[in-house]
Amino acid sequence: MLIISLFLATLFLAYSNGANDNFKGVATLFGSGTTSYQTAILWATITTFAGAIASIFVAGTLVKNFTGQGIFPDNVANVPEIHLAVAIASGVNVLIAALTGFPISTTHSLTGALLGAGLVAIGMKVNFYALWQSFILPLIFSPIIAIFLAAGIYKLVEYCNVQYGLIENQKILDTLHFLSAGIVSFTRGINHTPKLVSIILIIDYFSIQGGMLTIAMAMALGGLLNSQRIAATMSEKITSMNSIQGLSANIVTGFLAIAASYSGIPISSTHVAVSSIFGVGLIAKKANWHIFLQILISWIVSLPTAAITSGIAYRLLQS
Repeated sequence: MLIISLFLATLFLAYSNGANDNFKGVATLFGSGTTSYQTAILWATITTFAGAIASIFVAGTLVKNFTGQGIFPDNVANVPEIHLAVAIASGVNVLIAALTGFPISTTHSLTGALLGAGLVAIGMKVNFYALWQSFILPLIFSPIIAIFLAAGIYKLVEYCNVQYGLIENQKILDTLHFLSAGIVSFTRGINHTPKLVSIILIIDYFSIQGGMLTIAMAMALGGLLNSQRIAATMSEKITSMNSIQGLSANIVTGFLAIAASYSGIPISSTHVAVSSIFGVGLIAKKANWHIFLQILISWIVSLPTAAITSGIAYRLLQS
C-alpha cells in the first residue's frame, strides 16, 4: 500500500510540475504575439516530452542528488515514508501555485520538502553543508546571473540588429524564436524529469528508463490541462515584450539550463526563465517590479512551506 501511494503521489507531483512549469519555456512566444496560447502549449508539450526522454541518457547525476543521498545517511535516504512525504508536500505546493498563477520552482519545493522530512526523521544530523552547497547556492545565484545575462544578450542582439540588420526578416526571427523556445522546453524536460523520477526509484518495479517515461507523460498532461494562469503571469504580467526580447530571454534560459543539466547542478529553470524575462524588461524599461516582487516572495515562501508540509506528512506516515 505504501509503495502504491508513493507511485501515485509522484505522478501527482509530475502533473503539478507540468501545470506550473511546462508553459515557461514558451511564455515569450505567447507574450510577444508570435503565436497563440494553444500552439505555444502544444510546442511546449512536444519539446518537454522529448527532453524528458533524452534525460534517460544525459542526466543521471540529478537522479542521485534528489534521492537525498549525501543529505541523509543512506539508511534514511531510502525510507519510503520520506519519499512519499516529499512527493506529497512538493506536489501540493506546486499545484496550488499553478492554480493561483505563481511560477514557483519545483526544485525549490523539492529541496524544502527534503529538508522538512529530514529534520523530522533525524533532526540536526541533516548534512546542512551539502544542502547549502549543492542546492541552496545554485537557487540563489542562478536568477541573478540570468537577469544580467539576459539584459546583456538583449542589448547585444538589439545593437547587432540595428547596426547590421541581422534579423530584419520577421519569418526568420519567428523561426529562431520558436527554436529557442523549443530548446528551453527541451532542457527543462532534461532538467526536471530526473529530479522527480528519483523519488520512485526505491520501487523495485521501476528502472530509471521506465520511471522517466511515466513521469514525462504525467508532466505533459499537467501542462496541457492547467497552464492558463501561469501563462498569463509569465507572458503578460512580468513585462510586455517583442520577438527580439523574447528570443534574448530564451537564449539565456536555454544556455543556463543546458549547462546545469550537463554538470548536475540543480538550478531552477523557473527562476532562470522568470529572471531572464525580467532582465530584458529592465533594459526595455517595461519591467513590472510589483509582479516580480510578488513572485520573489512566492519563491521565498515556497521552501519553508514545503518543508513544514513534508515534515507533518512524514510524521503522520510514521504513526
